[in-house]
Amino acid sequence: CQPSAQGTAGFRGTVTDAPDFDASADAETLYNAMKGIGSDKEAILDLVTGRSNAQRQEIVQAYKSSYGKNLIDDLKYELTGKFERLIVSLMRPQAYHDAKEIHDAIKGAGTDEKCLIEVLASRNNQQIHNLVEAYKDAYGSDIEEDVTGDTSGHFKKMLVVLLQGTRDEPGVVHADLVEEDAQALFAAGEEQWGTEESIFIMLLGNRGVNHLQMVFDKYQEIAEKPIEDSIKSELSGDFERLMLAVVQCIRSVPMYFAKRLYKSMKGLGTQDNTLIRIMICRSEIDMLDIRECFRMSYEKSLYNMIKEDTSGDYKRTLLALCGGDDDLAGEFFPEAAQLAYKMWETSATTKVQLRPTIRPASDFDPADDAQNLRKAMKGFGTDEDVIINIVANRSNEQRQEIRQAFKSILGRDLMKDLKSELSKNLERLIIGLMLTPAEFDAKMMRKAMEGAGTDEHALIEILVTRSNGEIQAMNAAYRAGEAYSVLHHHNNSPLVCVLSCGCCHTGHHC
Repeated sequence: CQPSAQGTAGFRGTVTDAPDFDASADAETLYNAMKGIGSDKEAILDLVTGRSNAQRQEIVQAYKSSYGKNLIDDLKYELTGKFERLIVSLMRPQAYHDAKEIHDAIKGAGTDEKCLIEVLASRNNQQIHNLVEAYKDAYGSDIEEDVTGDTSGHFKKMLVVLLQGTRDEPGVVHADLVEEDAQALFAAGEEQWGTEESIFIMLLGNRGVNHLQMVFDKYQEIAEKPIEDSIKSELSGDFERLMLAVVQCIRSVPMYFAKRLYKSMKGLGTQDNTLIRIMICRSEIDMLDIRECFRMSYEKSLYNMIKEDTSGDYKRTLLALCGGDDDLAGEFFPEAAQLAYKMWETSATTKVQLRPTIRPASDFDPADDAQNLRKAMKGFGTDEDVIINIVANRSNEQRQEIRQAFKSILGRDLMKDLKSELSKNLERLIIGLMLTPAEFDAKMMRKAMEGAGTDEHALIEILVTRSNGEIQAMNAAYRAGEAYSVLHHHNNSPLVCVLSCGCCHTGHHC
């Protein structure tokens, strides 16, 4: 899971602008779907989830211009239940959707503190400013006055700070204040009897994301515990929950939302308001990252959990916003690496009892396997079942013998033939299985560092889980493929140097 925080990552959404967009044609499609007896819910669902929020606003205007009617009012009339709430919410501009969520959370008897916490802790400065303006426009009142009239104590004070939208922008780090801020938080809580909540409010409500990430690291050095543990022991109630949410969003907004989504669906019943709110508000921002965090944390895909927990057109709409099932191989590169690695025969030096799913095939004949693979790829079309059956039922060592036999007997490169005959995810998976573990790791490292940006998650996964021998073999494979080492290619940090040299605990030095 990429640890992106508030406003720091590029587009990672699942809903994008539709190509060849025609607002008038879409307005007509929706009008036809709702006229007469009943309504074509499938047409409405497909159209609304297939357009970005900005395009939906153009459709609303085109609908009014063409038919003199309010599209949202018509949708409310034609649809019912949770499906109606979801579709109507998708048709609102994001800021107005946030404004309605806040308004609903504080109107009437009781307050939905969890909604207030989720929305105000996770939005960046611009989103907060847009929310404040939309609330004023929609309800004719000041959001700060309404929120403070319905909350109290330190919880209220922190909400007011967040509503200002004055946090330092991402990338702003006051290097000379990192240790001072960490020490101030420690002195305000762990170091004294009682807690100076104002220090927590001022620092966590105003400092920038990157600055606070460094403060949290320094705090852990000083207090010998993460700041979350201190908040749990020093604060209480809604104020504690709000500050924990702020810290979680500073660390990783996608991880925060992954946890919220999981809690909304686990156990009996579904917290539909939470599910709808998050799926709508993140579908054009970071849903891909949320999906990855969800899969890594809970060992099942967000897609499948939604599928199991909801039904009907409501379910179909949520799945469209989710955008894909990460339990399918290859949806995320780090996931594919993990799945492939589990199938390898790991180092014999490990001290735990191995429980692999792939073992050497009995009565193994590499020449026979090579011939059968060639037959599966000759002529028109490819017999993918034969290829899968052979490759998935041989150990990695046996696959290397097949590669050699293929070249010796047929004078051909098996890897090149497989690449030309297979496609997309199957090709990536089969080629990954045919590589030696060292070659596969080298390929993963290269993929993690090529192009714009770096997949730090993949680097961490590989370098902290491999033995010394595996690291050294990977370096040799990388040099053989690229003519230079992982060690000097991209990242000269001392940690990467130490891990990638493969000499940990041997008494040698980089």
